[in-house]
Amino acid sequence: MPEQPATLYLVATPIGNLGDITLRALETLGQVDWIASEDTRKTGALLRHFQISKPQLAFHAHNEPGACARVIGLLKTGQSVALVTNAGTPGISDPGYSLVRAAQAEDIPVTMVPGASALVMALVLSGLPAHSFVFRGFTPHKAGTRRHFYEADSAQPYTLVYYESPYRLLDSLHDALSVFGPRQAAVANDLTKLYERVYRGALSDVLEELSKAPVKGEYVIVIAGAQPA
Repeated sequence: MPEQPATLYLVATPIGNLGDITLRALETLGQVDWIASEDTRKTGALLRHFQISKPQLAFHAHNEPGACARVIGLLKTGQSVALVTNAGTPGISDPGYSLVRAAQAEDIPVTMVPGASALVMALVLSGLPAHSFVFRGFTPHKAGTRRHFYEADSAQPYTLVYYESPYRLLDSLHDALSVFGPRQAAVANDLTKLYERVYRGALSDVLEELSKAPVKGEYVIVIAGAQPA
């Protein structure tokens, strides 16, 4: 009789402060047979900190098809696998979606160990309405495409949430200001870390303040939705 497939666990990890890891996450990482990691070096440091020793396999955007097949193969032979990203929740602007779909197609059990999420934290700290929002992930790299990306959201009545790289932050905020005008906004940086900061106010004021600050780390941009005419 063929062995029953084991469970695929999607495990959220801290976005900065290691104290935010959950007891369930530690228990799961300590019990699975394999850990599929976006960056094995970063995950290795996390595992060493919590004195967990498990074999890892790389699972990232550049090897996703092959790594996905390997993980499914392990699961089908009865070996359990936890998927983690560099920080936060797997599948949220990080690898994971394709693996979940592949596991479901093979009737492999999939569950999640929830935890930290930068988008939720930034949304709540923004002071903007959080009961209804749209998360759009990372904005496009090119300015023209990025403006069209923002324009597609300009009539949305919901709070808008974006991820942004430090290398494009100021350009992205300039584009946002040109599309949305002086709407209320917030930009969160280094969440849960020592120098956590949330810049709030009109988009123009937030942009001016950030243009004078050192730009490093990852950012979450939160923008108010369109107001009814």
